[in-house]
Amino acid sequence: MKKLLIALVTLVPSLVFAAGGAHVHLESANVDLNDTESLQRGLDKFQHYCAGCHSTQYQRYNRVAEDLDISIDDMRNKYMFDENAKVGDLMENAIPEVDAAKWFGAAPPDLTLVARVRGEDWIYTYLKGFYKDESRPFGVNNSVFPAVGMPHVLQELQGLPVKQEDGTTVATGGSLTAEEYDQVVRDITGFLVYSGDPVKLERESLGWWVMGFLFIFFIVAYLLKKEYWRDVH
Repeated sequence: MKKLLIALVTLVPSLVFAAGGAHVHLESANVDLNDTESLQRGLDKFQHYCAGCHSTQYQRYNRVAEDLDISIDDMRNKYMFDENAKVGDLMENAIPEVDAAKWFGAAPPDLTLVARVRGEDWIYTYLKGFYKDESRPFGVNNSVFPAVGMPHVLQELQGLPVKQEDGTTVATGGSLTAEEYDQVVRDITGFLVYSGDPVKLERESLGWWVMGFLFIFFIVAYLLKKEYWRDVH
């Protein structure tokens, strides 16, 4: 019974979070975690367009600043909108959960681990998947997450996409070209991939050192084995 409860607690939220748009073709995000400038731009766009509703509350401002080569002063002045916040605080949003649930139908989820649950291609395609739908409360729908209760917060950048007869969308009225908007979406996606696993690059680098040590240890162990068993043979 205990194992069943653990399985349900683990599985059900993942299924709920992954619901919607299961059969939509996902575009490749091609995120490069070594591209620090892209991650910096992603943080900038996330904080100015997404953090009003969505938090990344398992990250701390000072840790992000250190990882992304951002000075503490820049982090404090550009990305910390609560004047009472400290650089060691968690990156929480300011919107009350009760009010958010009232306005959007459900409180916007924390996005720290969204890349680990959804995958980077899902996030990338989702942010490109909004289109005009006047039947929805905010006038937009999403091809990846149908009936999503979220406005198109990047509309001023992309414009308002309108679905064509062939199923494609054409956006007009945005401040960016399609290529520039794709890069913005890739930057945001990259930041969320980093947030979900901040030590990924360090872990992968350490893994190569471990493999190298094991290889050298194997050679030493093999030579010792031959030396110890020489008289037996």
